[in-house]
Amino acid sequence: MSVRVVVVDDHPVVRAGIVGLLAGEEDLDVVAEGADGSEALALVEQHRPDVVLMDLRMPRVDGATATAQLQQSHPDVNVVVLTTYESDADILRAVEAGATGYLLKDAPRQDLVEAVRAAARGETVLAPSVARRLVAQVRGNDQRLTARELEVLAAVARGRSNAQIGTELFISEATVKTHLLRVFTKLGVDDRTRAVTVAIERGILPSR
Repeated sequence: MSVRVVVVDDHPVVRAGIVGLLAGEEDLDVVAEGADGSEALALVEQHRPDVVLMDLRMPRVDGATATAQLQQSHPDVNVVVLTTYESDADILRAVEAGATGYLLKDAPRQDLVEAVRAAARGETVLAPSVARRLVAQVRGNDQRLTARELEVLAAVARGRSNAQIGTELFISEATVKTHLLRVFTKLGVDDRTRAVTVAIERGILPSR
């Protein structure tokens, strides 16, 4: 039986390219295309695919958020993130959301095809560089930022004050300060600006 695939990407040309790559495979059937996470949720409900190829950064509902919601509503659907980004923050969000795989858009065609097949079987598929980052995170777990610390630091990078961060994340300003102190310790810095700079240099936060 064919593997039923939904492709989700906010760039029409990229989306068409991905669909074209899969079209030549007799055992892969692209049943629908979407432009953001909210469309992904509706398309999965309608078409019940085996695999969703999910872009990460999209308007309205991003890929990680949609993946987490799909894990709740359709845990039998396997999500493979397909993105140009490979920062620690992006990888961690996707993995914690429940993604079965994480691939980069510069992956060779055959690697993408085989990844879809593997994901349909429930196997984990990771780009080599992503796998290396995950291994490094596990080995340095004591110094790895938690998901919440990453959220706080990302908000700092966007120019948010402690009070604004607390409001966005539904935590107290004192809790924000505690998270920041832990971030400073783990990164070996003593101020917000340096924390963001070091995080970007190390690939913990995206550079843009």
